[in-house]
Amino acid sequence: MTTVTVLADPPVEGFVLQDLAGDLLDDAEAAKLYEAMLLDVCRAVEISGAELLVNYRPSEQVPDGVDPETAVREPVTEALDSPDNARFEVQVGSTFAGRVGNTVTHLLNREDVATVAAVEPTAALLNRQLIDSAAMKLRSSGVVLGPAEGGRVYYAGFGEPIDFEDSYATPSVETIGERAADAGLDVDFLPSTPVLETQADLKTVVPLLRARNRAGRAIPKRTTAFLDDLGVRVIDDDGEPTVVRETDRS
Repeated sequence: MTTVTVLADPPVEGFVLQDLAGDLLDDAEAAKLYEAMLLDVCRAVEISGAELLVNYRPSEQVPDGVDPETAVREPVTEALDSPDNARFEVQVGSTFAGRVGNTVTHLLNREDVATVAAVEPTAALLNRQLIDSAAMKLRSSGVVLGPAEGGRVYYAGFGEPIDFEDSYATPSVETIGERAADAGLDVDFLPSTPVLETQADLKTVVPLLRARNRAGRAIPKRTTAFLDDLGVRVIDDDGEPTVVRETDRS
């Protein structure tokens, strides 16, 4: 069984999705969107064959007055069907790559977990099929990566540790792949899937969510519903896709 660790920031305004907040979404809406994605990702892990581990930030790395464990644990617990099966642990490390590396290495070397994956809530389209497919690939490959637009990754799975220092340097899919090769590990890949971190990502994610929903395919329900309620759409503006918020919802 693969342990999927979700590295979660507390969904508080002004702290999450800062590259997405702006003209379209204010800080409060960006925080609610982040929470919706967090819950969708955790539910996807829960209904897959993986074990869910939610890693929250240490208190010294979040805004004053925020309890990072409570801010993450409470909404996730409410969203899960079997919250007692989920683990919640604090992240260790001063950088994102360091926090991933510490978690992955600890689980593989100290807890004898067979395979570990690291994901973020911004991987909103991560679903059970992708998680289970990655677990199958990890049986024969030391590292499995889910590529996203711009050289990013939405999923990074490991059967053996790598050198994690600066491993998420842009483009992370290439950097992690190089570190895996340096460690003598085979690398396999999942289908490319978008992440939602910036306003530019909305141009890809919003039409895809709407198309999948219309086709009756699997969607992150909370994320899709939240964006729909806000009226976020992509329109044709003289041949260029443009993200807007509809004001007339009638």
